[in-house]
Amino acid sequence: MWIGWNEFDILLGDVHSLKSKRSMVRPIIADIRKQFQISAAEVEDASLHRRSRLGVSAVSGDRLHLEETLNKVERLVANRPEIELLSSKLRIVQSTDF
Repeated sequence: MWIGWNEFDILLGDVHSLKSKRSMVRPIIADIRKQFQISAAEVEDASLHRRSRLGVSAVSGDRLHLEETLNKVERLVANRPEIELLSSKLRIVQSTDF
């Protein structure tokens, strides 16, 4: 079994409140969940207005499929015009590594 996750550090556009931040972050998370059927959530920087850290994770029996899926998610996030992707940290491990 392969376990993969990706963490995205994003800079939001013209955001001046936590409410407007949520209105930008929620649709991104919803799109990821809908298109890829994987787990996604805001994992850090919840109290910062213009920054967010999103995490996605998935499990698969096929490493290549898992890596392709997580790379597609990264492209989806990077291509959102209302945000800037500052960094992405991808990690894939096998269950026997634990």
